[in-house]
Amino acid sequence: MTSADHILILLVLTAVSSLLTRASSGRVPLPLLQIAIGVVAALCGLRIGLRPDLFMLVFLPPLLFADAFRMPLREFGELRGTILFLAFGLVVFSTVLCGYVIHWIVPQLDLAICFTLAAALSPTDTVAVSSLTAGRRVPERLLHILSGEALFNDASGLVCFRFATAAVMTGEFSYRQAFGSFLLVSLGGLAIGALMAWAASRAERILLRRGFDDPPLQITLIVLLPFVIYVVAEAAGCSGILASVAGCMVVKLSGVVEEAATATRLQATTVWTMVSYVFNALIFLLLGLQLPALLNTGMAMAHEHHATMWQLSGLVAMVYVIMLVLRFVGIWLSILRRWIGKRMERQSFIFPSVAGTVLMTIAGVRGAVTLAAVLSLPVVDVGIEAFPARDLVISVATGVIVLSLVVAGVVMPFCIRFLPKDGVDKSAMEENVARQRLVRAVLRQLRQEQSTAAQTMAEEKPGEDKLRLEVVGRLLQTYENRLSQIDETPQIPVMNRTNALRRERIELALRLLLLRTERQTLRDLAHSREINDRTEWELQQELDYEEQVLRNRVQRLPKDI
Repeated sequence: MTSADHILILLVLTAVSSLLTRASSGRVPLPLLQIAIGVVAALCGLRIGLRPDLFMLVFLPPLLFADAFRMPLREFGELRGTILFLAFGLVVFSTVLCGYVIHWIVPQLDLAICFTLAAALSPTDTVAVSSLTAGRRVPERLLHILSGEALFNDASGLVCFRFATAAVMTGEFSYRQAFGSFLLVSLGGLAIGALMAWAASRAERILLRRGFDDPPLQITLIVLLPFVIYVVAEAAGCSGILASVAGCMVVKLSGVVEEAATATRLQATTVWTMVSYVFNALIFLLLGLQLPALLNTGMAMAHEHHATMWQLSGLVAMVYVIMLVLRFVGIWLSILRRWIGKRMERQSFIFPSVAGTVLMTIAGVRGAVTLAAVLSLPVVDVGIEAFPARDLVISVATGVIVLSLVVAGVVMPFCIRFLPKDGVDKSAMEENVARQRLVRAVLRQLRQEQSTAAQTMAEEKPGEDKLRLEVVGRLLQTYENRLSQIDETPQIPVMNRTNALRRERIELALRLLLLRTERQTLRDLAHSREINDRTEWELQQELDYEEQVLRNRVQRLPKDI
């Protein structure tokens, strides 16, 4: 089959996975379901190889860019110490200690090989983390920490992996040189990404001010930006991952997105949603497609070294437990560091719950980035020596990936049940306060317009001023009604707002039913040729936007009320 056939088959499997998830009512996590579909497709004869360099280029830049854009800058600033400690400190900590422990368990493996395996397993996978937590009532603070950590630790883990691989192949390693190179690669990637994003934002402003605000053009440029940043950073020998993340942060800070036309922002949101959805699905499908071949390789390797699959599985389980223990220790080191800082500042500090700490530990899943890293290890070629124990490293890494995903998919829902519920839904409260402020600002402006029109009633154009007063009065009534309808219940403790949430759910259901009635009436008008298809399409878009707003509100409602 050709590459085009493979792409079409993967897209069909993506659609099938969504249908199966909907049929199971979300009881099976989507990543696990997609991996299972990939395994079944591979057993049925579908063979699609995974080129690590192409995978990194095609999938990581846009997905990291999109995830970084969803990361709120305020919370990132507040949690930056914890996020950066987990993303960089914990990765190095896990690589070194886990490498020594693996060497102690399997002394036949060279220490540098153990470091290589540990480095590949040290970063969590941002796609897996976001997919497993999507739609679950995880506290926002934990979500922000997990998302921020996953954004940055891919880069730090891959940098450590690069140095460990070089040490195995050359037999030379220097902690001082590695540390200096680590700083150069990391800081260089951040600088390149920030500089290129700043230049792109400046160029975008020039285009906007000269009238080149064409949605297809603008969306194409913004989609290409993370790829360009990644390629330039990698060509300069720096981290393309950190460059993509830094570039997105600078684009957000520049405010250029707010200057674009409304149509551009709406269409760009749709495009990025589809890109994230398809690419997330393709990553897990490709991971599942590789598993049967990798399992066969592991069995052959075990047989060659007179070992059993149970021994190999035991090694996988031990490595996974080691990574979990080190992550748990690293999380508590981060908590203690924050506690000491608060004590020095004479501020109060609330220790996280046991369930929250366990959730943070289990949520550190490994994914396709780890697989792509170990698959990039050198094989025998002309003038190239194979990486020692390559099959063993790949087999153990693959087993840890699958085990971490399965454990997270099973354990995380139970951890979430035992998380302490906040007395106030902070996001809902902020949203309601913002809505009230917006409506009150409009009311102040309308009252000012009403006063101005009343004062000029007796001047040159009384008829026009009278008409203006009527319009202003009608708008005042509309916005006053809207202000009275804004629900202030998020400021009430959660235990006392069950009825309010049920009332809101009933209201949203009725409004969606009314929208369905409007759609049916619109179709009847078009069918009877009272309106043409162009009018139908324009009105249909208005209904679509209104329905999207309602469905966003529905998704934010608790599912356990």
